[in-house]
Amino acid sequence: MALFVRQDENRTELQKRLATELQDRARKKAEEADLPDGVDDSQFIKNTSQHSSALIGVWLAVGALVIAAAIFLIVQTSN
Repeated sequence: MALFVRQDENRTELQKRLATELQDRARKKAEEADLPDGVDDSQFIKNTSQHSSALIGVWLAVGALVIAAAIFLIVQTSN
């Protein structure tokens, strides 16, 4: 019976060691995380355009074609 109790004690010690080791690894990984700082990392969008007006004519043409196709299909099905 004493052997069985001793195995349980060893097993809990092993579990405790594994738990502390995993916690240490998690802490180290959290400390090493290279999160964006918002200042230096935002420099890659410095000379990009903030407006999407360059393709507005294309989108208007596509929209007009979709509406024309829908009207055409409605007229064809009603005849």
